[in-house]
Amino acid sequence: MEQLEQKILIVNGVEKNIIANPNAFLADILREQLHLTGTKIGCAQGQCGACSVIINGKVVRSCITKMSRVPEKARITTIEGIGQPGDLHPLQRSWVKYGAAQCGFCSPGFIVSAKGLLDENPSPSREDVRDWFQKHRNACRCTGYKPIVDAVMEAAGVMRGEAPETSLDFVMPADRRIWGSSYPRPTAEAKVTGTLDYGADLGIKMPDGTLHLALVQATVHHAMIRGIDTTEAEKMPGVYRVLTAKDVKGKNRIFGLVNHPRHKGDGWERPILCDAKIFQFGDAVAIVCADTAAQAKAAAAKVRLDLDELSAYLTLPEAMAPDAIEIHPGTPNVYFTQPLVKGEETAPIFARDDVAVAEGEFHTSRQPHMPIEPDVGFAYMGEDGLLHIHSKSIAVHLHALMIAEGIGLTPDKIALASNPMGGTFGYKLSPTTEALLAVAVLATGRPAYLRYDYFQQMTYTGKRSPFHIKARMAANKNTGRILALEHDYSVDHGPYCEMGDVLTFRGIEFLGAGYDIPNIRGMGRTVATNHCWGAAFRGFGGPQAFFAGESLVDELALKLGQDPLEFRLANCYRPGSTTPTGQEPDVYCLPEMFEALRPIYREAKARAEKESTPAVKKGVGIAVGVYGAGGDGVERAEVFVRLDPDDGVTVGASWEDHGQGADIGAVGTAHEALRPMGVPPEKIRFSWPDSAKQPPAGPAGASRSQVVVGGAIRVACEALLAAARKEDGTYRTHAEMTAADKPTRFDGVYTIPGVPCDPETGLGSPFLVYMYVIHMSEVSVETATGKVTVDRMRCLADIGKINNRLAVDGQIYGCMEIGVGLALSEDFEDVKKHSTLAGAGFPYIQAVPDDLEIVYFENHPRQWGPFGAAGAGEGPMVSPHVAIINAIRHACGARVTTLPARPERVLAAMAAAN
Repeated sequence: MEQLEQKILIVNGVEKNIIANPNAFLADILREQLHLTGTKIGCAQGQCGACSVIINGKVVRSCITKMSRVPEKARITTIEGIGQPGDLHPLQRSWVKYGAAQCGFCSPGFIVSAKGLLDENPSPSREDVRDWFQKHRNACRCTGYKPIVDAVMEAAGVMRGEAPETSLDFVMPADRRIWGSSYPRPTAEAKVTGTLDYGADLGIKMPDGTLHLALVQATVHHAMIRGIDTTEAEKMPGVYRVLTAKDVKGKNRIFGLVNHPRHKGDGWERPILCDAKIFQFGDAVAIVCADTAAQAKAAAAKVRLDLDELSAYLTLPEAMAPDAIEIHPGTPNVYFTQPLVKGEETAPIFARDDVAVAEGEFHTSRQPHMPIEPDVGFAYMGEDGLLHIHSKSIAVHLHALMIAEGIGLTPDKIALASNPMGGTFGYKLSPTTEALLAVAVLATGRPAYLRYDYFQQMTYTGKRSPFHIKARMAANKNTGRILALEHDYSVDHGPYCEMGDVLTFRGIEFLGAGYDIPNIRGMGRTVATNHCWGAAFRGFGGPQAFFAGESLVDELALKLGQDPLEFRLANCYRPGSTTPTGQEPDVYCLPEMFEALRPIYREAKARAEKESTPAVKKGVGIAVGVYGAGGDGVERAEVFVRLDPDDGVTVGASWEDHGQGADIGAVGTAHEALRPMGVPPEKIRFSWPDSAKQPPAGPAGASRSQVVVGGAIRVACEALLAAARKEDGTYRTHAEMTAADKPTRFDGVYTIPGVPCDPETGLGSPFLVYMYVIHMSEVSVETATGKVTVDRMRCLADIGKINNRLAVDGQIYGCMEIGVGLALSEDFEDVKKHSTLAGAGFPYIQAVPDDLEIVYFENHPRQWGPFGAAGAGEGPMVSPHVAIINAIRHACGARVTTLPARPERVLAAMAAAN
């Protein structure tokens, strides 16, 4: 029998009578009994700080604080007690001003933690702030931390009376134009007050009768299923049903979007619930549906699996071995290959006496996405006869298509909606909970809710696919011009093929990108293994390609005795250059960017030389990054805009927001398009995506949304302007439009006519809009230990015209942070060791330098982007890690070729160099 106790707590100044299990965690009591859902639960392991509250003046992580440890009449402050919508605390106002809430999931915990700091120390230094957040384990994946520290520092000044609170408010420009400004995100106030409901918050508010789901998952990597015994589980308290593959009404598969002629599979290999075989650790075999989450998990532990374990191919060599069995019978483990044939044959060039050659083998890691919010969703049957699924989907129409046949429905019978969500960084371009929830609702007829714990988040969602690349590059010794590139690479995409062919294409598209290389021969291949499946991750293929390409460029410069910057400047894109796939670049901005970087770079090199000691070597590294905004080939989006009765405008776009700023992207674009009409930005409303409510705009991935969806918004707004314009040049109100029998809804369709790469040669014009960056990093290397500290990071970025500076700043700062992790710490090879934030190498605030700077170049508006914009989220992600690796090379002579550059690898590279 459960033992309970009564406690009186003073929560946000109000006395609360609590009756709870003393072993219950405070976070759960606050959320589920007091409905204070501003306190978020992320890792539930005390490693992320999203659950931070103040107890008797001390900041604690409530997800690991048992009720038995909470004193009687403890005074507890949650985010709700700090400030409410319309009555924000200076910290919350400053958070909004600096764009410190991107996805916003971690923001309440950070703000509460910052309140605790300023209560103790009203005048902190920036280092004090960073030390505090490190001590209290406040983790953010989105911001690079700099905007957060900026926000705390300015709020502290206001709280000391050094500036009025109004100094924290956005000041509308005189022309009331918000395009290119720092206008706050429409969701910012709700995020900083904890009033925006994320998936788990909505889950708490589901009606009685909602089933809580728990998965029965494989704890081996590869096995045949001989039997599943659910007998004991079905007898457990609260259990309604235990579902297995036999209960799935469709073909029990998720479609992997295969449509390329060189693909050797059919795309139907990923089961919803495994029926015959286990393909990776964590594969779902059964779903327990119960009255509570605790009951479901307890019953799931009672399901017995009878498995014949098979050899697990956890590496590329194992899966590619001649005697390896086919992971998916009938489909070879090497299931996709793509050549690149550009220019003349390369072998004779490499054989010439007048060329210098740099070559190497490069290995990237299985980088985990590590969002602070774990995967979550719920589903139910609606009165409209549709199956409604709410999740962290960033591709609502696409996911409905991918799961429909597997669950036995057609896509038009599915209403797939995106909840407000914590960052996904791309992993949610793959379906995760959606099909599982659908199976449960269709089998039981009841609403269902499923939230992954953090172990499931780490083990049963996709990862960045490792590339193993062998490459060499040749340049003329006399002219210093790059003449040829050869590469051969394999992609470990795990057991499921979705987007594997597209990812492999990224290698041929971006290995060597940024430079005029007339002759290239390359081959990429996609390989099935039994490790975690490969998913989209910010930069998608770019970080892997540029790790090899920019390492080789650095080495080639050194072989020629040239400065790495000057060598890059001499070889970068100019008129007459072509990309690796033979396309003319959309703009030629790199020379200007290198010229601007030169004095900054020289100053950094001089500083490194001055500050280096035998014990701590200093170095400077640079790396170019180029990435396409959109998917390969033709891109298309459909949206609508509607003039509302209050003369505001609703933007009906399925532009999913996973922290990158779809809200301000849609509002900023529409506001710019509607400026002649004078619609104020606060009366332009974005839409939460729902496949049943908006037309298909395509997924929020591949840095396509601002370009393609933004283009469709511009078209729709122009149609509204044309219909509402009067002869005198003014515009009709909603009432006037209705009286004149004119429509108030206008559709916008926008298409970008890219040319897919040829299957036989790899040549084509896959992207018509590109992003261009140059990263520079300064590092310190401890020669005795191999430990690397990143001291400073600079990013020079040409991403066209900027819609919203706060959103774009945040995207680039976040790329810098993830780049530090990719370079130095993050990995997911060992399923158990790397299954927590700390274990997988998450970069907390002290791992990321406070000295981050962005320099924008807006002199090259993009032809195909609305008002000259390009994308922003991924171009800056493809090369920050390589700038760090190149800085290590400059500091101590060590060329690291396997990521991450942990201390032991740096020491080994130093030994090899010596």
